Amino acid sequence: MEVVVLPTYAEMSKAAAAIVANVLNEKPNAVLGMATGSTPLGLYQELVRMHREEGLDFAQVTTFNLDEYVGLRPNHPQSYHYFMHENFFKLVNIAPTNIYIPSGTTSNYRSFCDWYERRITECGGIDVQILGIGSDGHIAFNEPGSSLSSRTRLKTLAKPTIDDNARFFEQREDVPIYAITMGVGTILEARTLVLLANGKNKATACAAMVEGPVTSMITASALQLHPDARVFLDDSAAGELKMRDYYDWVRRKKPDAPQT
Repeated sequence: MEVVVLPTYAEMSKAAAAIVANVLNEKPNAVLGMATGSTPLGLYQELVRMHREEGLDFAQVTTFNLDEYVGLRPNHPQSYHYFMHENFFKLVNIAPTNIYIPSGTTSNYRSFCDWYERRITECGGIDVQILGIGSDGHIAFNEPGSSLSSRTRLKTLAKPTIDDNARFFEQREDVPIYAITMGVGTILEARTLVLLANGKNKATACAAMVEGPVTSMITASALQLHPDARVFLDDSAAGELKMRDYYDWVRRKKPDAPQT
């Protein structure tokens, strides 16, 4: 796991976006795994800027979103379909037929989840998976206690997750209780993982993810098992890291490391 700590949210977002852009420049038909929420918004804004100002091309890109609320139609303002279209898809030249987001209104959730897994495989697997982290250490909607080998499935949300997301709804009672989510096992199959976290409220979860044991109680800790996981934090989110000085040292010395 590579841990990169930068002073501000903007710097963190730009550094993470550069990883995605490098993959697209090398592989124009790359498959991207997308996350929603306030944390990756800066990354998406930077990718949009690179598309408009530097010609970053999404014409051949395929995307798979991590999750979606059960019961929300795609045009619901708090659905992840709506979020992605408003904040990213409609702002770049991606083909609508190449966009995959879990359905929150399917008539057969188990069948849909099996199809979603198959479709990821049929498209060649995910090249870069973008991730955020919940305040209790979860990734996607893989709540504490989720199997680290789990696949795309229907998941009951934990109360802390509902509380965290209530700020996006008119009242807490409006937050859906269920969601479709990629599993931890699905996420770990992506070739590169890019996780972003900012803010003091994420500091405890980030420390557990990076420096704690690998455990299903902190599903983000599974990133320790991945051969190419990049973690981008701002100063506040890195506030409880015990080895912060070492991570900074590694980042400064990386350009001089032998390449072969």
